[in-house]
Amino acid sequence: MKQYVIIVQDGNDEAALERIQTVRLVHLAGTKKLKDNNNFVLGGAMQDDDGNMRGSIMIVQFETAEDFQDWYNNEPYITGGVWKNIEVKSFKVANV
Repeated sequence: MKQYVIIVQDGNDEAALERIQTVRLVHLAGTKKLKDNNNFVLGGAMQDDDGNMRGSIMIVQFETAEDFQDWYNNEPYITGGVWKNIEVKSFKVANV
């Protein structure tokens, strides 16, 4: 499977928290489905010194680039405007 690392910063405008709250449960349900289907490798929130979420890192894997793109195009944190400054890189988890 082809692996990808996704590094994002959340929006920091006045409506950012509301956007997160609107789609968070759908995002987490989708991530659980990714995990159940062996597409989720690792992920979590980046936090500031006060413990506030400021972004995310995810490592995902898909059989095809089209499968990845389909997930990406429908990820609630993307479609809901939560994730800003999205960086996607091809990745390979070390086999150690």
